[in-house]
Amino acid sequence: MLEIRRLRLLRELSIRGTLAEVAEALAYSPSSVSQQLALLEKETGVELLRKSGRGVLLTPQAQVLVAHTEALLTDLERAEAALAASQSEVSGTVRLAVFQTAALALMPAALRMLRERHPQLRVEMVQHEPETALRETWARSFDLVVAEQYPHHAAPHYPGLDRQGLTRDTIRLALPPEGSGTEYDAARRLRDAAHLPWVMEPHGAASRHWAEQACRSAGFEPDVRYETADLQAHVRLVESGNAVALLPDLVWVGRTPSARLVSLDGAPQRTVFTSMRSSGVANPMMLAVRGALEETARELLPE
Repeated sequence: MLEIRRLRLLRELSIRGTLAEVAEALAYSPSSVSQQLALLEKETGVELLRKSGRGVLLTPQAQVLVAHTEALLTDLERAEAALAASQSEVSGTVRLAVFQTAALALMPAALRMLRERHPQLRVEMVQHEPETALRETWARSFDLVVAEQYPHHAAPHYPGLDRQGLTRDTIRLALPPEGSGTEYDAARRLRDAAHLPWVMEPHGAASRHWAEQACRSAGFEPDVRYETADLQAHVRLVESGNAVALLPDLVWVGRTPSARLVSLDGAPQRTVFTSMRSSGVANPMMLAVRGALEETARELLPE
């Protein structure tokens, strides 16, 4: 009889590529991962791993096991969902990955709602960039992810992950308050910000690429003097008169902005959505968390 935990280690190795990354993802030591995979080879009676430089490669036989392991984990998740649905009370643990803006704007009210309605439900939340969070949800490190997608920039798709819209928020040019300086006060549209200092997320972020393309479409290359993934830092730099930025409306939830917000041509919107493995969509825990997020989003950003 093959051991499911060892099979999962093999699957993780197929995803992550190194024993060290598998160990970090599953909170094992690298030596423990190696020992367990050696035992799996002994159980199967076939070679599963071959050395390749400092790493290892999966053999064709290992790939066969990985495919069946995925099917087994999917069936187990469906069984867990069916079992949970048979209970009279929603209970258990949901591991949730959320990007920063959603964590600040949506999660406080959603968590309070869940605590009041389902006191036996435990929600564990980790802040992650959407691209990483989607991959980790597919890899089964999380149960549910709140992610984002900028106009004309599709978020990554992974097999077996569903996608359900949560809300859409308009992206606007955020300028310092009136009176911050002539160079800022004179800006009335995006192209007026051509000679102003900008704050943007680091290269590689979908929001950075979208913002640069928006500026280029307006006829200029932005002078990006400040880079940070923290949108609250963007807000502070704008409101203190040090920069301009392209920011989605969700960053202003729960506060009255002192920044001057200018609408863009075409009123571009960012899409916020939830995603989870299709095998767990019927689980009452997932339905409860998704429902609370959707209700919160409707209240905060009514269409």
